[in-house]
Amino acid sequence: MTEVQPVPTDRAVPLIQLVDVCMDFGPMRALDTVNLHVNAGEVVGLLGDNGAGKSTLLKVITGYHQPTSGEVIVFGKKTRLASPKVARELGIETVYQDLALIDELSIWRNFFLGEELYRRFGPVRFMQRKEMRRIAEAELAQIGIRRVQSAEQRVLGMSGGERQSLAIIRAIYFGARVLLLDEPTAALSVRETQRVFTAVRAARDAGHGVLYIDHNIGHTFSVVDRVVLIERGRVAADLRREDTSVEEVVEILGAGPSTENTRRGKE
Repeated sequence: MTEVQPVPTDRAVPLIQLVDVCMDFGPMRALDTVNLHVNAGEVVGLLGDNGAGKSTLLKVITGYHQPTSGEVIVFGKKTRLASPKVARELGIETVYQDLALIDELSIWRNFFLGEELYRRFGPVRFMQRKEMRRIAEAELAQIGIRRVQSAEQRVLGMSGGERQSLAIIRAIYFGARVLLLDEPTAALSVRETQRVFTAVRAARDAGHGVLYIDHNIGHTFSVVDRVVLIERGRVAADLRREDTSVEEVVEILGAGPSTENTRRGKE
C-alpha cells in the first residue's frame, strides 16, 4: 500500500507538479522538458492538437509511463508514480471518454462499484443498499442532476452528460484530489456539456485540482482558470484565462512551440 501523503493546506503549493519532464520512446522524444502544475481549487485546461503530447502527458501523471527524466511532485513531495494504482492511492484519478460504467447495473451500484458499504453481524456481512442509494442520490442532486428520480435506475437510461458527471462525483467522493478529465464533453450536446461543466466547477469549488484535457478550445475556455498549450511535446504557453483569448490560443498553437511564441502567465 502506497503511503498517502498529507494534502497541503496552503493553496500556493501545487497538488501536482511536473518539473522538466522528458519522455522518450527509443529515439523519439514525446515530451520535451515539460513544466506543468495544478493547484488546489483550480481547473487547468491542457490544449493541443491530436499528436501534440497530451495523451503521453496524461499517462505520465497517471503512472502508466515513468518519465525518462525530470521530476513529478505530488502534494509538495517528489514522488515516483510507479503504476496507475500508486497514482490512485495518492488521490490522482482519471475520468476517460469511455467510462468504466456498467449499463445494466443501477446508478448506486455503479457509484459504489468496488467500494460497497457493508454492515457486519457476527460472521455475516450485509450490504447497506439503502444507505448507498441515499448517498448516490444526494451526490447527484448536489450538482444539479434532478432528472434522475431514483438511484435504482439503470445507468443505461442516463444521458452522456449525466454519466460523465456521475463518474466525476464518484471519483471525488472516494478521495480523488486531482482529477484528470480526458475530453469529457466529446460528442455531447451543448446542454449536456454544461451539465459536465457544473460537476467540474463543483470539484474546483470544493478545493480539488482539475486537469481538463481537450482539443476544443472554445469549450475549454468556458470552464478553465488557466490554459497550458502543448505542441510537439513541448509547452508553448501557460496563461491565465483572463490574460489571453481564444484567438491568441489558436495563433500560438498554429505557430508551434518556438522560442519566440512561448509564453508564461504572470506569477
